[in-house]
Amino acid sequence: MIIPVILAGGSGTRLWPLSRQHYPKQLLKLFGDRTMLQQTLLRLEGLPDLGDPVVVCNEEHRFMVAEQLQEIGQSKAAILLEPLARNTAPALALAAVKAQTMAENPTLLVLAADHVINDVPLFHQAVATAVSAAEAGHLVTFGVEPTRPETGYGYIKTQHDKGAQSYFPVQQFAEKPDLATAQSYLAQGGYYWNSGMFVFQAEGFLAELESYSPDVLAAAQKSYQEAVSDLDFVRVDRDAFAAAPNISIDYAVMENSEKVVCVPFTAGWSDVGCWQSFWELSDKDEQGNSFVGDSIDVGSTDTLVFSQDKLVATIGVNNLMVINTPDAVLVADKSAAQEVKAVIAKIQQQNRTEHLQHREIYRPWGCYDSVDEGTRYQVKRITVKPGARLSLQMHYHRAEHWIVVRGTAEVQKGDETLLLSENESTFIPVGMRHRLSNPGKIPLELIEVQSGPYLGEDDIQRFDDNYGRS
Repeated sequence: MIIPVILAGGSGTRLWPLSRQHYPKQLLKLFGDRTMLQQTLLRLEGLPDLGDPVVVCNEEHRFMVAEQLQEIGQSKAAILLEPLARNTAPALALAAVKAQTMAENPTLLVLAADHVINDVPLFHQAVATAVSAAEAGHLVTFGVEPTRPETGYGYIKTQHDKGAQSYFPVQQFAEKPDLATAQSYLAQGGYYWNSGMFVFQAEGFLAELESYSPDVLAAAQKSYQEAVSDLDFVRVDRDAFAAAPNISIDYAVMENSEKVVCVPFTAGWSDVGCWQSFWELSDKDEQGNSFVGDSIDVGSTDTLVFSQDKLVATIGVNNLMVINTPDAVLVADKSAAQEVKAVIAKIQQQNRTEHLQHREIYRPWGCYDSVDEGTRYQVKRITVKPGARLSLQMHYHRAEHWIVVRGTAEVQKGDETLLLSENESTFIPVGMRHRLSNPGKIPLELIEVQSGPYLGEDDIQRFDDNYGRS
């Protein structure tokens, strides 16, 4: 059986300001009407002997991941929650331990949740080759045939004079090179971009992990043994998992094992690692411009404009990228696309929050958007999904006014319960227990006006919650 293992714990910082730590690129709809996570799973359809997937994600993304899986019919997926980031080796060890409880020595197809693969039939062919190699005892990595001297990827050096024609023994894993080194790799041949995708049998992988990184395996096994089920999720033990070293699968196993082979990959792959990559994958006009969202241009060339909420006008610019979101705008030369991380570092140094989350915040019951705020007041637009409800709660420092603009609201205020329709409102005094629910079949939308001396999100005491939040 093939069990897909989807690594969905990345933060996608180089796609800031669209990708944020609490809402990273794998959960975004960058191309089409499906998120990158959903597209990763949907392109597996048609592979033979396919089992339910194992998805490894950060705890803070759990509800968004579960909702996106349900939207594409993956309600049986196992969702493993990483209590803290420990890189790919501990995450894969955890997934392999879990997979062994799902089938006898399954073959694991390890994929990142945030990659683009344009040619699905070629992808399936490469997977079939990799599965065959894995069944012969190999640990398989996919090497993307390079089309340019890329400095943003690591490389895999293969031995083309040995092994079968469909895959080659791996001689070396190389770090991201400078331009001259990358050019030499292309000139020599036998070098591939390291895609970060793998295929191996669970027992063989865990045996190699025990040989070369036993502390990673021990931490994964202990953390899973002490795991607990929570709704749709598997919560592994935090302390046991924290004992694992922060190490990638390449360093932990692949660079040490003599069983590693590379399957060449030509299926139109990209990790969409920066806005330059996004521009390359986007549709363009005759002048090389790509416009996403509301925009007007006069005489620009080779430029990317991405706008979420307002008109962006460009005049006579070249090789620029302009990324507009409701709370942040990025303007940069495309040649500096890899430098976005420097902006994130400055945001952190200034104790700002724009790297963490968008103005619109997602919750398991829906979302809210802070549309205005000032001294002693804040205005939010709240959307509650059909059948969902917020926690039973109270606030010590703020009162709230709720005005329904769409749908029906069921409001619990102390011992009173009332139904509100469009254009109706209610008032929640400071210190009153209250709860908001959507009993209808369409999203509930309302405006919340908060007033008081302190309006922070931590001014909340929960008494009951459908989603297990404290």
